[in-house]
Amino acid sequence: MLARAHYLPTFSRYGAYRMSALDDLAHGRRELFEYWGHAACFLPVDLYPLMRWRMNNQIANWSRLPARQRAFTESVYREVAERGPLSAGELSNGGKSRGPWWGWSDGKESLELLVAQGRLAIAARRNFERLYDVPERVLPRDVLQAPAVDPHDARKTLLVRAARAMGVGTAKDIAQYFHIEAWWDRQTINGRRRPIETQRLFDDLVEERRLVPVRVDGWARTAYVVPGVRVPARVDARAIVSPFDPVLWERKWTKAVFDFDYQIEIYVPGPRRVHGYYVLPFLFGDRFAARVDLKADRKASTLLVHAAYVEPGFAPRRVAAALAAELRAAAAWLSLERFRVARKGNLAADLNAALRARSR
Repeated sequence: MLARAHYLPTFSRYGAYRMSALDDLAHGRRELFEYWGHAACFLPVDLYPLMRWRMNNQIANWSRLPARQRAFTESVYREVAERGPLSAGELSNGGKSRGPWWGWSDGKESLELLVAQGRLAIAARRNFERLYDVPERVLPRDVLQAPAVDPHDARKTLLVRAARAMGVGTAKDIAQYFHIEAWWDRQTINGRRRPIETQRLFDDLVEERRLVPVRVDGWARTAYVVPGVRVPARVDARAIVSPFDPVLWERKWTKAVFDFDYQIEIYVPGPRRVHGYYVLPFLFGDRFAARVDLKADRKASTLLVHAAYVEPGFAPRRVAAALAAELRAAAAWLSLERFRVARKGNLAADLNAALRARSR
């Protein structure tokens, strides 16, 4: 609708940048790699050793798969090892896609399973289509040869990284950042998954003084921060935020921290949508002040604003002026020359006026 989901968080934090630079970090300089964080993510390569326990868990579950699926997946691995890098469509016997979205072919499912196991890696993208190869031809040697990290220690280190990124959160909130102790990481023993150990991990981190428990007004549960954290006297942030941004990924945390209710309405049937199809919240200071339904019409070189809403308690004209500045930056980043603002939403008129005032 606007740009690929993985490009937007970087724009929100740094403004206009060359998208090819992010691709180069992942597929050229290899400072990033693609793997499962809170979703399919670009992660810094120093996290690769910390993700090996997750890969090993996926390998440990290998025996639970039907023998026919294991044999087919092994044949896919051998073909990539011999011919790679390959896309799913380039497999000699990958099968056909079973529909849009997640209707993957058998070959695609096997490739993704092999990535989850760490036996394959994402080598590059061709028109956003993933190319798969063996890790030895993708990742830096020192990353692959880094000493193994004990799973317990790896999970604790990831929790500290998550707490630093989020600022504050309950144990459940922080664990969601890398999906620590999620169901797919807890192996089945005698037909039952092992118990969740999240609180034990946090107790260890507190005892080691790597996290500090704190009380947050209005929160029923204990929260955690990294040692030495400081609350700034003022936050002067302005950003249009993607629905898939880490700030919005765990919506209960977003509500608790920002008092902002948000739902990704892409998956909501049209008649039941409240704000629009591809709605991006606007962060103004330390609160979400507005939300806009955006689309890039590249043929007409126009940034379309299908709807714009201001949140309660904010001055519409002030928000519109700040949002207009961010929309101009987004349009320049996407090489769009014009704007078209529909009348839908209680901020539409003020936003249209703010955008027109600058263009005169």
